[in-house]
Amino acid sequence: MARIVITGGAGFLGSHISDALLARGDEVVAIDNLITGDTANIEHLFGHDGFTFVNADVSNYLWVPGELDAVMHFASPASPIDYLEMPIQTLKVGSLGTHNSLGLAKAKEAKFFLASTSEVYGDPLVHPQTEDYWGNVNPVGPRGVYDEAKRFAEAMTMAYHRYHGVDTRIVRIFNTYGPRMRPNDGRVVSNFIVQALSGQPITIYGDGSQTRSFTYVADEVRGFLALLDSNVTTPTNIGNTNEFTVSELAEMVTEMVDSGSEVTYHDLPVDDPTQRKPDITKATRELGWVPEIQLREGLEHTIAYFRTIVGNR
Repeated sequence: MARIVITGGAGFLGSHISDALLARGDEVVAIDNLITGDTANIEHLFGHDGFTFVNADVSNYLWVPGELDAVMHFASPASPIDYLEMPIQTLKVGSLGTHNSLGLAKAKEAKFFLASTSEVYGDPLVHPQTEDYWGNVNPVGPRGVYDEAKRFAEAMTMAYHRYHGVDTRIVRIFNTYGPRMRPNDGRVVSNFIVQALSGQPITIYGDGSQTRSFTYVADEVRGFLALLDSNVTTPTNIGNTNEFTVSELAEMVTEMVDSGSEVTYHDLPVDDPTQRKPDITKATRELGWVPEIQLREGLEHTIAYFRTIVGNR
C-alpha cells in the first residue's frame, strides 16, 4: 500500500486516478483549489478511510504531513476555454505549481509523476508523434500559456531528476474523454455530446478535417498506473492510435444520440493543431500498455453520463 498525493485531485482525471488507486489499496491525498475541479467528482470518496481532500492552490507553498510514496501533479486548467480565460493561473500552476510539487516529492523522497500533454508537440510537423519529437509550438500565441507551461514543467521535472535524483515519471496525454468531463469545458467530445443531447447546432471549428486521437479515461488511467509502477523516467505517450477527423466524430455522436442537430462551421482558433496521433511504441514496449476501449464504446459510456447531466441543467 502506498500513500500518494494527487494535485488536481477533484478534476476529471484526478478523480478517476483517485478511484483507481484506492481500488488497489493505496491511500490518496487529493489537493485541489476547485477553479476547474469539482467536489462532486470525489464526493463518493469522502467516507473512504484511505482518502483525504485538501482545498489548496499548489501554486502556493505546498506541504503534506507524513510519509509519501508519490506525488502525481495533475493540477492545471486543461481545456481551451479554461486556459484562455485563466492564462496567468495556467502559467503559474505549470511553473510554480510544478516547482512546489517537485519540492514536496524531493523532501519526502517520493516519486514525482507529471501530467504533461500532447500539446507539447504543438501543431506537429511529424506524424504520428514520437517522444523524441521536439514540437512545433508558438510560444507567444494564445495557446502558448498551456503548451509552454507544460514544456517548462517537463524541463523542470527532468532538472530535478538529473540534479536532485528525484525519481520521475512524465506522461504525455492525448485527448482523453469520459464521464466527469465538464459539460461546458470546450473540449470537442463534451461539446458535441451536449449540443446533440440539447438539440443545439454542432459547432465545428475549421472545415472538420483536422484529426484527433481520442483515449477513453479508463484506458488512460490504466496507462498512468503502469507508468507510475515502472522504471521509465522520461516522457511517455499514453493515447489511442486510432485517428478520427472532427467531422467523423460529429457524425458518430449525432448518430449515437439520434439527434437532429445541424452542423455549423466557425473559424478555426489560432494555432489549433491540424493533426494529432501518438506513437505508443514506447508505452507498449516498456509498460505492456495498449488501449482497449475504442471510440464508439467509450462514447456510449460518456453519452450515458451526459444524459444525466444535461437532463438536470
